Amino acid sequence: MILVELYSKNDCHLCDVAKNVILKVKKSYPFKFREIKIQDGDGNYEVFKERIPVIYINKQLAAQYNISEADLVTKLQQSAEREYS
Repeated sequence: MILVELYSKNDCHLCDVAKNVILKVKKSYPFKFREIKIQDGDGNYEVFKERIPVIYINKQLAAQYNISEADLVTKLQQSAEREYS
């Protein structure tokens, strides 16, 4: 199964928008979803603090800052093709 990971933080409007897009697409396209909240002091914080939201699909960078529903579906389909080929 495809894994979609969202790196986000609290009080982040773009993160909320990205999560809503992911959850909307998830209703019609099955995948596992995991949200990773970063905060100051985390190892991931220094990596992602200026780039969030960041979306990974099967551990590969898929998007940062924003993504449309259509783009997410396309990236999920591409990931599925790689996974099952």
